[in-house]
Amino acid sequence: MVMQLRTPLFPLVKRYLERHPVDAAHMFETLNDDEAVQVLENLPSKLAAILIQYIPSSLTASVFLKLPKQKIKNIVEYLESHQTAAIFLCLPGQEREFFLHHLSEDKKKAVREILIYPESSAGRIMSTQYLSFHNDMKVRHVVQRLRRGNHKADSYAYVIDNDNKLIGIVSMHDLLLATADTALESIAKKDIFCVDCFTDAEKVAYELNKRKYFVVPVVDYEKHLLGVIKADRLLGEVQQEAAEDIQKIFGATGDERAFSPLGFKLKTRLPWLVINLATAFLAASVVSMFESVIARITVLAVYLPVIAGQGGNAGAQSLAVVMRGLVMREIPLQKARRLIFYEMATGIINGFILGMLTAGIAWIWHSNAFLGLVVGLGMMTNLTIAGFSGAAVPLTMKKMGFDPAQCSNIILTTITDVMGFLTFLGLAVLFQKYL
Repeated sequence: MVMQLRTPLFPLVKRYLERHPVDAAHMFETLNDDEAVQVLENLPSKLAAILIQYIPSSLTASVFLKLPKQKIKNIVEYLESHQTAAIFLCLPGQEREFFLHHLSEDKKKAVREILIYPESSAGRIMSTQYLSFHNDMKVRHVVQRLRRGNHKADSYAYVIDNDNKLIGIVSMHDLLLATADTALESIAKKDIFCVDCFTDAEKVAYELNKRKYFVVPVVDYEKHLLGVIKADRLLGEVQQEAAEDIQKIFGATGDERAFSPLGFKLKTRLPWLVINLATAFLAASVVSMFESVIARITVLAVYLPVIAGQGGNAGAQSLAVVMRGLVMREIPLQKARRLIFYEMATGIINGFILGMLTAGIAWIWHSNAFLGLVVGLGMMTNLTIAGFSGAAVPLTMKKMGFDPAQCSNIILTTITDVMGFLTFLGLAVLFQKYL
């Protein structure tokens, strides 16, 4: 049972939410729907908005469906526009119009403007809360406006012209040192970095990290200032996308959470498990082709999981490196082929070393040099294929327009299992009279 929050303990709850919002959000996610609704109903709207910033939009939308409409309206007024837009997209179709109807006109306009941008673009995640002043304003007028307004501790203000086009940026330090009658344009830094509203969020993250900036202005193709992206907000987006990619690699969807409903978990996981099962039978069919050889030379069965397992591990290493490179924009198109051969060369070297080691173990264990040769060659071949495939598969999927995080792991596992069994057992057939 959730406690009523308007009690003498409320100051403690308020301080906890303000200082540890992430921990509070994690606790909130463990509640059932009725408890979650009760928490948001009892929290002041401003505190509820702080909590919602760290909760998945899909969960917030499901709770909003059960909240009083006035409470939703009050909470949303404290949310940034991109958060409101994300919640809107998670609502059922029939609820979206009702949701928009209860927003203020300013919020409604901001949400509609954000929704015209593609998902994961700079425009979709930008904030419209920033400081901007016209280029012909005097320093003293800017300072007076800053003193009157309720502004957060922004270190910079943007300088725009009468058409809202970005001219430059001015720091609070420059404002303090400038004389009162100086025009902003004369002290503004004009050669500034900005991003187009349709730029991919991952590319923005890469640029911010490279330049060590904590905020970047977002503009359209005519350089009209639309908003800003702050590094902490972008970090959250990239971390979420990375977590979703990790889930996709292992056959879960990016929307699934630890406490998602059982039916949702089954619906998203089972199809990929069925596909995995089909690929496992494909690998098994390769083994069945050599059933008579394995029946005569039973020691081969001992090394089947060794060859396949090492191939899978080597492929996973290549896949992880390439996936990171794709996310961090470290792999330009013209260098893709070079990367594939680089990973294949790594596989050859690893395969040679591990092949020699495995061959020696097999020779000593079974007193058969030819068995060691077959195991060693099979290991080297499979690790070479694994290194090549671990790089080629995600790059090919990316070029074809598919999500490499969603399908690369299944394809890679199939290749390493099938080719590992095929090469090892094929070599065993060639040398069977010596085994």
